[in-house]
Amino acid sequence: MLQHVTALIDEANSQDPNHELVDGKNWPKEQIYAERMTDMLKRFKPDADELMHIAVRAQHIKRWCSPRSDFPMNKQGYHQWRSALYIFHADTVVELMQQAGCSEAQQQRVYNAVAKKHIKRNPDSQLVEDIASLVFIEHYMLAFAQTKPDYDEQKWIGILQRTWQKMSPQAHDFVLAGNITLPAPLVPLIEKALSGA
Repeated sequence: MLQHVTALIDEANSQDPNHELVDGKNWPKEQIYAERMTDMLKRFKPDADELMHIAVRAQHIKRWCSPRSDFPMNKQGYHQWRSALYIFHADTVVELMQQAGCSEAQQQRVYNAVAKKHIKRNPDSQLVEDIASLVFIEHYMLAFAQTKPDYDEQKWIGILQRTWQKMSPQAHDFVLAGNITLPAPLVPLIEKALSGA
């Protein structure tokens, strides 16, 4: 099951028109993101079951099909976009699971996790959130910071603290134990944010 659904997810993400150069290889953006999510899951929760591997890999499936520009460019529009994305990603992976012959119970569990249903209360949803946060910190935070030169220190501390609050105590411990690579230029800011978290 896992190999079949993973292959379908990868096939879908390989169609991403956006690309990222990683170690000399040109990757479809969401395909390399999915690889990073799987890698982080193996590091953070090596005993995760097949369904959580599917949920984590599908976290951004076909994200380019629902661009931020489709929603109002304000705070409310941003939250509408994020909420719509959760459902879009969950619906998309469930369609692939149906193709692979997964049971309704399996589909529902992955749907709930990818749609971020009941975060903090549903361990599956929290796991997907933890992995996404860890991947963001290790691979995307620095590039994101470089696109926001107008953000002052307080704004960044707020962003970092909100990211931290989304994560479970286990994910906090994982970071504090040095299990992920922090973006070096942001380490002083991260330390300041966490000291006040």
